Amino acid sequence: MIKTVEEIAYKCGFTHIAPINIPQLEFLQEVRDMCISGQCGNYNKSWSCPPACASLEEMRERVKTYTHGFLVQTVSDIEDSYDWEGMMAAEAQQKRNFKQMWAELKKEYRDILALGSGACKICEPCTYPDNPCRFPNKIEVSMEASGLFVSKVCKDNGLAYNYGSNKIAFTSCFFVVA
Repeated sequence: MIKTVEEIAYKCGFTHIAPINIPQLEFLQEVRDMCISGQCGNYNKSWSCPPACASLEEMRERVKTYTHGFLVQTVSDIEDSYDWEGMMAAEAQQKRNFKQMWAELKKEYRDILALGSGACKICEPCTYPDNPCRFPNKIEVSMEASGLFVSKVCKDNGLAYNYGSNKIAFTSCFFVVA
């Protein structure tokens, strides 16, 4: 099964993949506190972000229902640490890879939990809080909004998080029942 998911990931454009040890995952209030502090600017502005997304306990319980998890990354070259355009291009590539892999996995697996990188950008602007989410089956909740400390999840599962200077990595994950 891991081979099939690896093949799908690479076909979709990801540069790295690693299986997740699901029982080892920690859903941390400290990560949610970063959301609350406004570090990314999306707290209380999107259905995919706190407080609208699932609670930490709901995420813990939901993830336990899956038999397999996979981290996927898009690692890209950037000119330097100030290359904002390069960073945004890499993020856009990660989101394209993520959507394509989600669609491919839906062909193979009935039940999938997909956690992206960064806030959902399907609808701009988001309908939150005045109207329901337009696409509840496509919403892209991030690993961070779910309470996962991405660098720790990568380290705990044998995947690098930092690839050195002039590189940027975006990380997402998928959970399936097989």
